[in-house]
Amino acid sequence: MKDDISTMGANGILSNNGGSPEPEVKDLSSKLGKTLRHCGRRAAQVARGVVWDLARGAIERPIFVVGCSRAGTTLVYKCLAKSKEVGSLNRETHDFWVALHPLADKNWRSHTLLASDASSQDVRVVSRYFFTLTGMRRVVDKNNQNGLCVPYLHALFHDAHFVYVKRSPGDNLHSLIEGWGKADEFATWSKELPAKVAIGDGRYSRWCFFLPEGWRSYLNAPIEEVCAFQYTAINRAILDARAIVPPAQWTEVLYEDLVRDPVSGFRGVFGSLGLTFTPQLAKFCEHVLETPFNAFSEIRLDKWKSQGNRTRIERVIPKVAAVAREMGYRSE
Repeated sequence: MKDDISTMGANGILSNNGGSPEPEVKDLSSKLGKTLRHCGRRAAQVARGVVWDLARGAIERPIFVVGCSRAGTTLVYKCLAKSKEVGSLNRETHDFWVALHPLADKNWRSHTLLASDASSQDVRVVSRYFFTLTGMRRVVDKNNQNGLCVPYLHALFHDAHFVYVKRSPGDNLHSLIEGWGKADEFATWSKELPAKVAIGDGRYSRWCFFLPEGWRSYLNAPIEEVCAFQYTAINRAILDARAIVPPAQWTEVLYEDLVRDPVSGFRGVFGSLGLTFTPQLAKFCEHVLETPFNAFSEIRLDKWKSQGNRTRIERVIPKVAAVAREMGYRSE
């Protein structure tokens, strides 16, 4: 009987004479482990929530990564999230932020938020949310819409640091056009949009990425004009907001510099944030482009010139030229 018990699995299934457990036992063990880890994380979050409710206060020196969609903001965010000195949810936080100021409450005007939209209640809610989920008082965050909300975010947290990721217009427009073809990924938030979208002669029927003010004028426009509008609107909003943020709390990075030399580029970004660029982080950044985050194809510069969108992009390059020059890009 003793031998029988010693060969029993957790669910009463005999193992093969002391060898590897049967598949059913392995599966049960894996599920049990996941359940225990989930319960452990949940218990930790509840405990941190209690601690926060007692201590109050606000998160400190949060880092907000901003830029146009498809500009490389996810790349920068994911690399910063590898630092042990900051907390991160490792995912987009659009749903959380828009719940604070629902688009429907603003008649779907845009994702733009101003300093006047900030409140002490928002500070408490945001701070508790990030501390509860990360256990850190300093966090890094990123989502597609926050480039339209820099004045609001700065009003919430006067010590916030903004990392502005810039990308050349040709490549950024190309990636935006490609992204509009992936509505299930980039238009999940716009299902309730109170307007009929028929962009590109109806090919694109769901609005993707973010809503700048004036978006209703582009409901029937060619896709390249919509993307040029988005590129100009969000970069203009960020450039205008730069004036209200202390220079020491503002970092600008060219996506192209990160592609050419990711280690050097990220070393500069980490240094500007006061974060230690460890050998482990340097190694991660050295190889980060080998397995890119959310890329549609291989990473290389001036990709738009050899892709199918070239004619479309050449037609609208003049529309983005002014903001591109202010961002530091010459005419393409």
